[in-house]
Amino acid sequence: MHSLNISPILSKAFASGLLVLGLLAQVPTSQAALSINGTRVVFAGDQRSVALVVSNPSQQTYAVQTWVNTERDDTTTAVPFIASPPLFRLDPGKEQQVQINRLPNDLPQDRESLFFFNVQEIPQAETQEANVLSIALRTRIKLFHRPAGLKENPRQRLQDLQWSIRQIDGQAHLAVHNPTPFHVSFLRIEVKGNGQQQIFNSPAMAYPLSSQSYKLDGIKPVAGLQVSFSAVDDYGARVAPPPVVIQPLP
Repeated sequence: MHSLNISPILSKAFASGLLVLGLLAQVPTSQAALSINGTRVVFAGDQRSVALVVSNPSQQTYAVQTWVNTERDDTTTAVPFIASPPLFRLDPGKEQQVQINRLPNDLPQDRESLFFFNVQEIPQAETQEANVLSIALRTRIKLFHRPAGLKENPRQRLQDLQWSIRQIDGQAHLAVHNPTPFHVSFLRIEVKGNGQQQIFNSPAMAYPLSSQSYKLDGIKPVAGLQVSFSAVDDYGARVAPPPVVIQPLP
């Protein structure tokens, strides 16, 4: 019977691999333990600050970081908001109020501006637990800066969205023009008519005073097509206006 000789280098590599597998086996499902008392923030232009509550319903202590940044999630662009406290400890069953303060800015006054509020949770390592991999999870929610001059109800302006089918690079697209100063966060968009149907789940939002398009697969642009959609309002509730007829190709 032949014996198998393993070099010291391979032995170390094998042991390291086993250690990594052992660590991965202890990684829990990536689900945030902390919660925020809201799914979005609407920061009115005449407010100096808004407050949110971060809660810890779990049985573990966390270090928590909070900050506001851009939609692109970069760390270099300055934003006119600061979260306080930016770093704190949150024990099991406890909650912490976080205040978002507005700084001097020159944001547009004819439309909303979009930012994101971030909450990152860092588990407190137990000293007696060796070789346990801790994962810092982050929750991001939208923060809309709404100028003080925008007094209309965004829900009522949903009926002003203009829908059409356009050809982009030889491919039919559903296009929506948003003539309002508000962002529209879609939950679902459905195109149907003449036995045809296509559904977009969690499609890209429609930005203020701009247009957005969605590629249509297998939908023939014929008369009689309708679009129905649902969106999220300021309070995180679902809003579903009546279906509308899609305008034909120009």
